[in-house]
Amino acid sequence: MTPASVLDALDRRAEETAGDMIEWRHHLHQHPELSNREEQTAAFIAERLAEFDLDEVRTDVAGHGVVAVLRGGAEPDGDTAGTVLLRADIDALPVPDESAVDFASEVIDTGYPGGPFPVSHACGHDCHTAMLLGAMRILAEQRDQNPGTIVAVFQPAEEGAPPDELGGARHILDEGALDGLEPTMAFGMHVQPFPKGMVAARAGNQFGASCMVKITVTGEQVHGSTPWKGKDPMPAAGSILSGIGQIYRQLNAFDAFTVSIGHVQDVGRFNVIGRTVTLWGTIRATRQERMQELQERVERLAVGSTEAMGCTAEVEFLQDVPPVHNRTEWVEALSPTFADVVGAEKVLPSPPTLGYDDVSEFVNRYGGLYVGLGVQDTQLNEAGDDLENEPGGRGMVPNHHPAFYADNETLVKGVLLHAHVAVDHLWGRATV
Repeated sequence: MTPASVLDALDRRAEETAGDMIEWRHHLHQHPELSNREEQTAAFIAERLAEFDLDEVRTDVAGHGVVAVLRGGAEPDGDTAGTVLLRADIDALPVPDESAVDFASEVIDTGYPGGPFPVSHACGHDCHTAMLLGAMRILAEQRDQNPGTIVAVFQPAEEGAPPDELGGARHILDEGALDGLEPTMAFGMHVQPFPKGMVAARAGNQFGASCMVKITVTGEQVHGSTPWKGKDPMPAAGSILSGIGQIYRQLNAFDAFTVSIGHVQDVGRFNVIGRTVTLWGTIRATRQERMQELQERVERLAVGSTEAMGCTAEVEFLQDVPPVHNRTEWVEALSPTFADVVGAEKVLPSPPTLGYDDVSEFVNRYGGLYVGLGVQDTQLNEAGDDLENEPGGRGMVPNHHPAFYADNETLVKGVLLHAHVAVDHLWGRATV
C-alpha cells in the first residue's frame, strides 16, 4: 500500500465515521469540566480509545491527562519513520453556555476555587477532543499500512490550573510522561471564528507569551468610620489599576502586549477597611523577550503605588507560558498537506494574536506546527485582509464568548488534518 492509498482510505473512513465523532463532541459539550477537574472527560476519552486497538493508553497523566500510543506495522522508507505527537486540550471554561444549541451545557461547578461557576466549552476544546479521537480511530484501522509511532496527547488544564496547583503541558513533560517516545514533531489545531474549513498557519509566533499576575496589597485593617487609624489598601489597589492602563505609553506601540486585571478579591464587609486586596490578571506579549520587561514594570508600579499610600505589595508571576513558535520550514513542509485536505485556496496566513496556548511546550521542543481551523459562518472581505459575517449565517463569535459555536460538519476536516499530517510525516513527506 502506498501513502496515497492510505490517505484515500483515511479520507473515506473519516466521512463514514463523522457521525460518531459529532456525537462524541455533543456528549463532551454537555458535560464540560474545568481545568484539573476533567475526571469524567478523561474517562470518556479512555473508554473510546480502548475501542480502537491501540498499543498503549496511559491515564492519570499530569492529573487527568490521557496519552495513547499507536505503533505502525509498515517498514519505513529510511532508517527511521519518526514519531508524531498529536495534541488536543480537554478542559472547559467558567463561562455560561449561551450557544443556543440543543446540546448546550447546564453544568454548574459548585466546588471549584472562586466558584460556583457555570461551565461550558466556550473555547472549543470539545471539538479538539472529538477530532483527535476520530483521527486515532481511523489511523488505528490503517496501523499496518504506516511506519513509525503516533502519540495522541489529551491534555488537561490548558486554560490554566488553579494558582496553587500544577497542570497543563509543562506538567506532562515534567512528569516524564513522554519519555522514551521521542516525538520528531508535534501537531495540533484550535477551532477559531475563521471561515469554515480554513487553515490558518503563521510562520513565527502563532500565539503569544502569557503569565498570570497576582498582586497582594496589604494595609492595616480598621473600622470604616476611622480610616486614618489604619492603612486602606483600596486606594493603593485603585492606583495600580489606573497605572496599568498607562503602561502602553511607556513601550513601543508597534510591539503588541496587554496587561489586564480580571478579578479584584477582598475579604471583609461594607463597614470594615480590610487588610488585603488581591488583584488577579494576565500579561500577554507577542514576544517572550518583552515579557520580562513587562513583569518588571508591573512590579515597580505595584510596589511604588502601595508605598506611596503606606501599604505594601507582593507581586507574583505564575504559570508562565512561552509563545507558540511555528518555524518557517515547518509551515513550508506541512502546507501541501493542509492543501490536500482543505484546498490550497483555504490555507492562509494567520494574523498575530495575544491569545496563548501551552501547546507551545510541545511545538517549541519537538518542532511541528499549531494552526487554526475555521469553524464559523464567516468569510474574508473583498480585500482579503479581514473577516466579515457570511450572509444568512450565524456570524462571528469569538472564543471564550458565552455564545461561541462551531460548525459540526466542518469538524471532519480536523480529523483529516490530524490523520494526513501523521501519515505524511511518518512517510517522510512532511518533515524538516
